[in-house]
Amino acid sequence: MNRRIKFIAFIFIFVWIAVVSRLYFLSIKSNEYYQELSKRNIINIEYIAPKRGEIRDINGSIIAMNRLGFSIYIKAHLGEKSKKEISFIIQKFPKLKSEKLGKIYKKFDSPYNHKPIKVVDFIAYEDMIDKFVTFSNYTNITILPTSRRFYPYDEIASHVVGYVSKANQKEIDSNRVAKYLGVVGKSGIEKQYESILGGTMGKRESKVTASNKEIELLSEEAPKSSDMTLTIDMRLQGYIKEIFGARSGAVIVMDIENGAILAGGSFPEFNINSFVRGISTKDWKKLIMDFDHPFTNKFINGLYPPGSSTKIAVALSFLNSGLIDENESFLCSGELRLGNRKFRCWNSYGHGVVGLRRAISESCDDYFYKGGLRVGIDKISTDLTRYGFGKKTGIDLPNEFIGTVPSRNWKLDKYGESWYKGETLNTVIGQGNFLATPMQVALFTSMIASGKQVIPHFVKKIDSRTITYETKEIFNPLEMSKLKIIQEGMYDVCNAKRGTATKYNSSIITIAGKTGTSQVVGIPQEEKERMSEYDLEYYNRSHAWFTAYGPYENPRYVVTVLVEHGGHGGKATGAIVSRIFNKLVGLGYVR
Repeated sequence: MNRRIKFIAFIFIFVWIAVVSRLYFLSIKSNEYYQELSKRNIINIEYIAPKRGEIRDINGSIIAMNRLGFSIYIKAHLGEKSKKEISFIIQKFPKLKSEKLGKIYKKFDSPYNHKPIKVVDFIAYEDMIDKFVTFSNYTNITILPTSRRFYPYDEIASHVVGYVSKANQKEIDSNRVAKYLGVVGKSGIEKQYESILGGTMGKRESKVTASNKEIELLSEEAPKSSDMTLTIDMRLQGYIKEIFGARSGAVIVMDIENGAILAGGSFPEFNINSFVRGISTKDWKKLIMDFDHPFTNKFINGLYPPGSSTKIAVALSFLNSGLIDENESFLCSGELRLGNRKFRCWNSYGHGVVGLRRAISESCDDYFYKGGLRVGIDKISTDLTRYGFGKKTGIDLPNEFIGTVPSRNWKLDKYGESWYKGETLNTVIGQGNFLATPMQVALFTSMIASGKQVIPHFVKKIDSRTITYETKEIFNPLEMSKLKIIQEGMYDVCNAKRGTATKYNSSIITIAGKTGTSQVVGIPQEEKERMSEYDLEYYNRSHAWFTAYGPYENPRYVVTVLVEHGGHGGKATGAIVSRIFNKLVGLGYVR
C-alpha cells in the first residue's frame, strides 16, 4: 500500500513539473520568438527602386535618359474574365497583341499571387495621358508610373554608351535593382558602370493593420543612383559618323595629356534604342549576319595586324637595344633573301640607302627586316609588351581584348613549335601573328608624342565629382632621348615630299603620324559560304591604318583611324584624319 502511494505521488509530482516547465517556456523563453513573429505580422517592408542615372556628354547634352511612361496591370484571379480587360487595352492601344498579353497574364496568374499582374511594361506618357482617366475608372485595371531608358542620339556612339535590356536570371540573382526593374546594362558605359548608374534600392518600413492599412511610418531610406558626364563630344562624334560614311572600321580621338577620349567610333553602328524596346528576331538576325559586324566594338574588340603603324614602336626598340644607332643606315634593294624565301619591301625598286628617320617616313620594310634580324625577337617582343601591346590599355569599357605580341615563348606555348627568323621579319612590319586593337595603337601614338602613358577613359564626372586618372613613366632615359628622331620621322610621314601620307594630308594644323596597311587574317568559313564572288574579293582586301598627333610643336590630340578593307593606309584614311583635326580646330579644341 505504501509503495502504491509513493508511485502515485511520483506521477503527480512529475506531471506538475512538466506542466510548470512548459508554462515557463511558453511565458518566458518563447517570448522573444513570438514578439519577433508579431512584428513581422504588423510591419510592412517596401523596397523602392532607384531612377537610373543619366549620361551626358562633355557639353551637357543628354546621351542616355529615362523616358516617363506607364505600366498596365490586370487584377489577378479573373480567369476568363481577363479577356475582357485585355480586349479593352487592345482597343485603346491597337499595336499591342492580345495573344501576347494573354500569355503573360496566364503565366503569372497563380493561386499564390494576389498582386495585380503587369501585362504591359511601358506606354509612353504622351500616348497614355489622354486615356488615363478612362483607365483609372476601370476597376480591374491598374495604371502605375514607370520609366524606360531612351537614347536621343540613336546609333551615334552606340559602342561607347552601350544599352540596357531585360536582365537574365544570373543578373537578377546578383543585382537587387535588376530584380525590381527587370533591366540591366548590357554593354558599353551602361554595363561598365552598372552599380553606379543603376544605384541602390531604397527601403520603407511601416506599421500596418491586418488589412494592410498603414498606421505608422517607422523608417525610410531613399534609393540612390548617380549621373555621369562623359569626355566625348557628341558634335565631334556625329561629324565622324558623317565623314566615315558607309565604311567599316574604327576611329579614336584622345587627349594626349590625360587620356580623355573625345570620340570613339566603331562602324557600322547600331540603334541602341531597339534593344531597350526588345529587338525583333528579324532585326537581330540582320545585325549578326552582317559581314561588317556592327555589333562588335572594333576599337577595343577588333584584332588586326597593325601593319606599318607600329614600325615606330619597333624603331624605338631598335634604338633601345643599343645595337642600332639613329644615324646608321641600311641598303634597301627591294627585297631580303632569307633561306629560300624572299621578303619584299613595298617598294619593289628599293629605297636605296635608308636611315631610321627616312625608314619611318617612307615606311621602308627592308630597313626593319635587317634591323629586326640584328636586334632579335626576344628584345623586340619584350619592348612591344612594355609599350602596351599584348595587354589591356585600362580603358573603362567591358571586355577589352589584349591582342598578341608574337615571341618564342608565345609560339612554344600555343603551338609547341620553335621560332623562325622569318617570323621576326613579319613581326617587325606588323604582320604575321602580331595582332593589336586600334586603342592600343592610339595609346602608343600618344606615348611617342608626350613620353608618358595615360589611361584612356570616357568618364569625366560622377555627379559633380571629377574623376582623376594617373599617368605613368614607362620609357627609360635612353628611350626618352630617342623620342625626337621618332617624332621627326612621323613629321616627315605627313609633310616630307615622299612621306606616305603627305599627298593625302589636308590638315590646317601641322600633324605627325604613321600610316599602315595590314593583311586580312582570315574570313570565317561560315561567312565565306554566304559571300558572293564580289564580297570575297572585297573582304580579302587589306586594312588601312593612319595614326597621328597634333599640333606637332605642342602635341595635344591623337587621332587613330582604321578603315577595314581600305587598301593603302594613307589613301583610305588621310582625308578622314585631316578632317577630324580640322574639326577639332573648328570646335575650339586646338587654337
